[in-house]
Amino acid sequence: MGAETSGSGPELRELVREAEISLLECKVCFERFGHRQQRRPRNLPCGHVVCLACVAALAHPRTLALECPFCRRACRGCDTSDCLPVLHLLELLGSALRPAPAAQRSASCGSGTLICHHAFGGWGTLVNPTGLALCPKTGRVVVVHDGKRRVKIFDSGGGCAHQFGEKGGAAQDIRYPLDVTVTNDCHVVVTDAGDRSIKVFDFFGQVKLIIADQFSLPWGVEATPQNGILVTDAEAGSLHLLEVDFLEGVLRRTERLQAHLCSPRGVAVSWLSGAIAVLERPLALGTGACSTTVKVFSASMQLIGQVDTFGLSLFFPSKITASAVTFDHQGNVIVADTSSQSVLCLGKPEEFPVLKPIITHGLSHPVALTFTKENSLLVLDSAAHSVKVYKVDWG
Repeated sequence: MGAETSGSGPELRELVREAEISLLECKVCFERFGHRQQRRPRNLPCGHVVCLACVAALAHPRTLALECPFCRRACRGCDTSDCLPVLHLLELLGSALRPAPAAQRSASCGSGTLICHHAFGGWGTLVNPTGLALCPKTGRVVVVHDGKRRVKIFDSGGGCAHQFGEKGGAAQDIRYPLDVTVTNDCHVVVTDAGDRSIKVFDFFGQVKLIIADQFSLPWGVEATPQNGILVTDAEAGSLHLLEVDFLEGVLRRTERLQAHLCSPRGVAVSWLSGAIAVLERPLALGTGACSTTVKVFSASMQLIGQVDTFGLSLFFPSKITASAVTFDHQGNVIVADTSSQSVLCLGKPEEFPVLKPIITHGLSHPVALTFTKENSLLVLDSAAHSVKVYKVDWG
């Protein structure tokens, strides 16, 4: 009996944590619901729930008209009502929602597990985002998404600083952005699947260069420490290095680094060692299902490590479908996994695979990763239309 009781403790804490993330958080501002006025959960007529502060922010100041940020159904602010089930759940869980003591927090994070400190974006601000990058000089966060203006730049606090890249068919417009990176001199580089091109903008949104008719399907893009541009071509199965004169807006040279990759998507470069990681996503024959392979090359393009879905399944209890790859500041390879909605550390390439989950809760569909200079991990969650900021909490 005692063993059963003691075993239920971690399960209960897990259940409370899931409830807090899934049910007790406004999915517009990502603040926890509460009993005080601005944080009270409000039912919209369509059935979706947001906090009172977001109802006030979304509603027209005179007519009180608003659209549900999730299903776009029209209503008025005065048509909303308190969500009693959520309020009752807040009362029921009570003290279980309060932060754990510092000693417990540091113990849970001592192994490298990351805690979500805040999130920004949300439906309407971001729509089905696909790519994420950090400006090395300013620290601002750049996201490409399916909104009217495809490129959105956020300040360090998560506020929208500016946006550009009109949705349209003109050459300088962005039709369907797949990925984005930012160079050392603050140029924004976007891969556009709509016209199969690479588009370069300055940080204020003025187009500097359009590289068209050179790639079958440019997908992943990453700036190197030397200010070059790495690009994967998903259809041609290749990896390229572009040398660009950004001030003049001229492509100086294109070098094919690899020619026999299998549907390469994401690409990342280690600023510590110069190693390059490529994420392949070939279709499994006859099934329509995707497997994934992470290949890591040295700076001289020698293969130094690789691991695929099958290999990872030997170390992890569930299937892993890698959707993004990056390096941390120590040179470890980090991948996002859409199957388990998690982020995993694979270790250094020469140690592959040393599988270690570092984020296991709070993600729905992670599609991009990047580290800040302060060692925070930014995760782009496409299903939540948001950027989530994770840090190690030492208490």
